[in-house]
Amino acid sequence: MLELSRPTILMCPPDFYGIEYEINPWMSRSVPNDAVKSREQWQALHDLLVSLGVDVQLMEPVKGLPDLVFTANAGLIWHDKVFLAAFRHTARQGETPVDAGWFQSAGFETISLPSSLNFEGAGDALFCGDTLFAGYFVRSDASAMQWLGAHMNCRVLPLQLVDHHFYHLDTCFCPLDTQTALYFPPAFDDYARRALSHIPHLIPVQPEEAARFACNAVVVGHDVVMNTGCPQLEADLIKHGFTPHSTPLDEFLKAGGSAKCLTLRLDGEEAAVWP
Repeated sequence: MLELSRPTILMCPPDFYGIEYEINPWMSRSVPNDAVKSREQWQALHDLLVSLGVDVQLMEPVKGLPDLVFTANAGLIWHDKVFLAAFRHTARQGETPVDAGWFQSAGFETISLPSSLNFEGAGDALFCGDTLFAGYFVRSDASAMQWLGAHMNCRVLPLQLVDHHFYHLDTCFCPLDTQTALYFPPAFDDYARRALSHIPHLIPVQPEEAARFACNAVVVGHDVVMNTGCPQLEADLIKHGFTPHSTPLDEFLKAGGSAKCLTLRLDGEEAAVWP
């Protein structure tokens, strides 16, 4: 098993990253990424995380799997177990055997959901305290989240996503600690907004900054790493006692991803209290 004595994050270099298909509103094969800029932006994110004390573990990129770079979707980490993704779109289903192999080599027990369920990992399942907030409808199934809750013996609050631009929960919701979270209210239905109100301190994100994937941030202690172009959120974070760190990630926004999508926390998110 990996030594997890400090914040540990899984990343995958963008050697084969590209816009090869269109499975969300951000992706257009007519607007390709710049491979050189993609590498520079990924490396800057990697180096920033290392500077914050993160142990970054690397997965080997695989040709033909351009979205393998988005490690957040590989699965949901829980202690020494990982519940593997069951991707809705055929284009991403080849990632799961690669992810499973990496987790097993690192000493994690891998668990697959029933074949009838779609589940897209930590992209749609985020702990805030001891509650699993679970995004569903666009990519993951509500029934998959209830299955996870039963296996982890934890409370699950399903949150219906209503805007396909915010197709994963981590594009519009980011727990910062057990009492505090970022969110973009229009991405959720009325019930979901009421469910989120159980979090004591909610920081709403403005539409223009939500479109910069401001919520798709990486939290390391009180440091918050995110895409550039979100000055209002930076000010709000400072007001709440957090330190923002912005780094350009526009090449990944072209595929509907940003900082959080490019990372998977292996030792437990800051906001998580695991049962």
